[in-house]
Formats: sequence, C-alpha cells, structure tokens
Amino acid sequence: MIKVGIIGGSGFDDPNLIQHVEVRQVKTSFGEPTSPLTIGSIRGREVVMIARHGKQHTIPPTQINYRANIQALKDQNCTHILATAACGSLRDEILRGDIVIPDQFIDFTRFRAITFYESFLPGAENAKHTPMADPFNEPLRKKLIANAKEMELKYHERGTIITIEGPRFSTRAESHMFRLWGADVINMTIAPEVIIANEAQIPYAAIAISTDYDCWKINETPVEWSEVLTTFNKNVEHIKELLLKTIQSI
Repeated sequence: MIKVGIIGGSGFDDPNLIQHVEVRQVKTSFGEPTSPLTIGSIRGREVVMIARHGKQHTIPPTQINYRANIQALKDQNCTHILATAACGSLRDEILRGDIVIPDQFIDFTRFRAITFYESFLPGAENAKHTPMADPFNEPLRKKLIANAKEMELKYHERGTIITIEGPRFSTRAESHMFRLWGADVINMTIAPEVIIANEAQIPYAAIAISTDYDCWKINETPVEWSEVLTTFNKNVEHIKELLLKTIQSI
C-alpha cells in the first residue's frame, strides 16, 4: 500500500486539504519528531505529514531531529517521502520563484547527526556504509518533473543543492566558493534529511523553491529572511498543487 510522507508542511494547514485527519504525537528510538504527525489522506492516497521546523517554526535548522523525523515516517510504514524547501539561487538562470528538482547534494554542515548508525555490530560484514551516488529517487523525480511540465511551471529538472549549517546566511566568499564547487542552489535542511531517508531505504525527492540569490550577485541585495518568506508564500499554491498531483500519481 502506498503511503507518502510529506516533510515541510507549508501550505498544508488547510483543514479541507487532508481528509480523515488524525494528529498523533509519537516517540521513536531517536526521540520525538519535530511536530506531531498529521495522518490522513489526500486524493485517495494515505499521507503522513511532519512540520520540519515545528508547527510554529521554532526549531532552527541544526536543532531539527532529522533522525526522529525519518524514523517516525518509517514506523508509519511510509513508502515514499516528498519534501519541500526554500533555497537560494546560485545561478543566473534560476530565478526567484523557480522550482528546482535536485538530483545531487553537497553537505556543508558540521554539527548534525548524519546517520542512524552510531556503532556497528562486531565484524566487518556488519558495517553500514550507505551508497549515496544518486541520493534523490529518480522515479519520484521524474513524476515531479512531469507534473511541473504539465502545470507549465518554471522548473529546472536537475540541480545540485548545498546545505549549510545556518541559521546564518552565507558570506560573499562562501557564496562564490559554493558556485565554484558546482552548487546550483543553497539551503539549510536537505542534508542530512536525504541521507537518513536513504539509510532508511525510503525513496526521497524534494521540491526546492528559489526565493533569493544568496549574496553572490553584486547587483542584488543580499538575502534577508523576510525576502525568503515573501517569495515562498507567493509560490506556495504552486508547490502545494505540484505535491498533490505527484502524490496522486505515485
């Protein structure tokens, strides 16, 4: 049975969107997830939603319990995960309001638990080293791309997303360095979320909405949080509909 985990939560507070709603507070072997689970159905598909930063956006990026969030979805038998994230553009061709369906990531975080495995059972055969060459699930990405095309959205069907620690934004030197590394967009939450989803063997894909130009563009004002919120909120209905169509098509 298909059951889709949704991480992000923005725009999904509409009580008419999710049917047969149950709000459930759970605990996992890694502690509590960042919000109670909202369990129900969307267009005939069972869904489980987690607000990544908490219901009131009180949890900074580094303090998110990524392991508990993914474990909670695994415990609910989720078969797929779709995530939403605001991001900054590191490329001229990725404009404010554009959607990016990332296919690669760079993890530039330093202080986060990035794995379920804090120790291995005795014996080299019990070591857990998860392949991460293609971290975003390709069939899920193709569904997002096909639906974005059908909706005539401005989208980019691939891109490398770099995750920084936060909550501060980049310096100009860092922003230019990330561009040289080949990153296309930047955010604060995709890693280690996607890493841990891969460890849990749950197919994961993300919708990244470009809200700003970080600070590499000299002719643009450096990013501020108010700008991120304004651009994200202008485009949240498109993101929501893209998620809904993709959930229905899985």
